[in-house]
Parts: sequence; structure tokens; C-alpha cells
Amino acid sequence: MIQPQTLGFLTDLVDNNNREWFQANKERYDTARENLIAFTTELISKVHQIDPGVSADLDPKKSVMRIYRDIRFRKDKTPYKNNFGISIPSHGLKLGGAEYYLQIQPGKSFIAGGYWMPEAEHLKAIRQEIDYNAADLKKIIDEPEFVKLFGDFKKQEQLKTVPRDYSADNENIELLKLKSFVVFHPLNDKQIQSADAVKLIAGLCSKIYPLNAFLKNAIG
Repeated sequence: MIQPQTLGFLTDLVDNNNREWFQANKERYDTARENLIAFTTELISKVHQIDPGVSADLDPKKSVMRIYRDIRFRKDKTPYKNNFGISIPSHGLKLGGAEYYLQIQPGKSFIAGGYWMPEAEHLKAIRQEIDYNAADLKKIIDEPEFVKLFGDFKKQEQLKTVPRDYSADNENIELLKLKSFVVFHPLNDKQIQSADAVKLIAGLCSKIYPLNAFLKNAIG
């Protein structure tokens, strides 16, 4: 489970997002990160049983993302993220591509999956797979429980124009115009702090798995 002190650290960080405070509270951060690593270790084991593409050898320390922000080209110069991110790739050890992503943030935690903003080559391949096998994707995203958990898949960022190589009257144009292929499900603080948190989140990952399998198949 995610410990209350982990959420407490993040809550305090929001009001004290500076290097001086962080260094003075480094021990709290280290304790929170160890909690995340232990949680991720359990979660990887569970998700591997659901999705064989998730490597059982995935290093949980690498899955827990850095809390340090890249502020080089940003107006917001606060040095730290106000959340912990956990990325579990659906294709071995390499991060990126289709994945399961867990964000831990007081009052704003969520589990997500799919492929966010694919690179050009992958985006082309996914669109081609949709054009050829849209029925397979629709079977996944239109399934009533999937919609109940994740909402309308088509209601995410789309191109304003029709993508090259496709026509506006394509019956699947709303799917072909998507820039990302992701789903989200919110998690409240009670859920992520419960003894069954890993089981709950792994169960949601099992609902995301068919989408990730479709996307992995598209990009090879």
C-alpha cells in the first residue's frame, strides 16, 4: 500500500517546492521513494501475470520516475514534481511505447495505459492498424465495462485536420485523428492506501491490457 507519510510528503512539497526545504526533508523523500519502490515491485509481479509483455525482470527503481523537473525551457521554475510516477512498459525493459502508468498524488492519483503521443513512425503504424482492423479496437473500447471505467476513448486530443493518406469520409476518421491512444481511471487516497491497492490497480491494468496488446501489435 501507499503509506500516509508518502502522501504527506507530497502535500507538504506543494507548499514548499524549493531546494532548501527539499534538502531539509530529504529523509522523508527517501522514505517515500522506498515505499514507492516496494509498491512497484509488487505491482510489476501482478501485471506480469496479466500481460506477459511486462518483463518480470523490470527494475522497479527504474520504473519509479524522477521527482526532479526539467526546468530548462519552462516558465515554471519549481524544481520538483508534486507527484510520483510509475511507468511499467508493456514490451520488455525499455520505457516508452505502450505502457501502464500510475500517478500518485494526493487527491489526484490515477492509473493510465495505452500510448501517449507516439513518435511519427509508430503513429503511422497505429493508424494503419486502425484502418485495417478498426473492428478489433472498437470491440475493446466500446465494451460497456471499459467505457464505464475509462469513458469515451475518442474524446482525447485529435488533429484538427484529416491525417495525410486518409479521407474525411473514412468511417473511422475520429479514431484516425487521435494524437494519443490512452485511458485514465481516477484513484482516491483511500484506495491507494488500502491493503488491496496492488490488487485493485492490477485489476484495472487487466482491463487496459487488450488496448496495449492492440497497440503493440500495430507497431510490432
